[in-house]
Amino acid sequence: MSMTNSQLMQALDRSRRDTRLRCSDAEWDVRVELAACYRLIAHFRMTDWIYNHISASVPGEPGHYLVNAFGLMYEEICASNLVKVNTEGQLVDDVPYDVNPAAFVIHGAIHRARPDAFCVLHTHTRAGVAVSAQKHGVLPISQQSTFVLASLAYHDYEGVAIRDDEKARLQADLGSANYLMLRNHGLLTVGKTIADAFLSMYTFENTCRIQVDALAGQSGAADLTAVNPKILDGVAHASRVQTGGMGGAFVWPSLLRKLQRENPGYDV
Repeated sequence: MSMTNSQLMQALDRSRRDTRLRCSDAEWDVRVELAACYRLIAHFRMTDWIYNHISASVPGEPGHYLVNAFGLMYEEICASNLVKVNTEGQLVDDVPYDVNPAAFVIHGAIHRARPDAFCVLHTHTRAGVAVSAQKHGVLPISQQSTFVLASLAYHDYEGVAIRDDEKARLQADLGSANYLMLRNHGLLTVGKTIADAFLSMYTFENTCRIQVDALAGQSGAADLTAVNPKILDGVAHASRVQTGGMGGAFVWPSLLRKLQRENPGYDV
């Protein structure tokens, strides 16, 4: 269904009035956190306008997840205008707006294969795509990269992700990893919580930005100082110490406070 901008805004206004009434308290809480995540991705300049997706599972509804309405900028997303879909790519609620088909192929496939992946976050940032095109992939040249390399997988580019036959290969390539580099395409993280997926993407993005900067003016990776491989073995322990064993939940409250100060309205 194709809609004009005016029609989309009117539809979203109508949806905002009744979404809270029809969803459970648990679903509403997820909607608020997911909307916050969209706005944080916008704040930290990791968007590709209306493209890309962040999805989160709906509590108590196996096979259902929430994703953005196609056509909204990330800073426009709020709890009530997120769309509920299933892993087959079908709208669960009767809503008058569209969802990007690529969301079904990538996010539907991962939610189905990884029940532990409560949140799936995908970006097309300049630095992320740049590193995804480098044959050597992520290099162990920064503290940030050590966290990524501890759980990193790669998926070769197959064109715009709109074909169902790519799902099985995405699932196989991701495996049990929490970071996925989509070659010539971008970055993807999964998390047991929305906060975990966001923290992972923030780390992944900065890993790529650092790598692009470090390689600038160099003849290649051989000119860079690599992290001692032995340090990689202790990354999991270091991560637990750094966050007090809380993962993304350690920093999440401070990020929500930042949103309330600088970009309120995500929780309506």
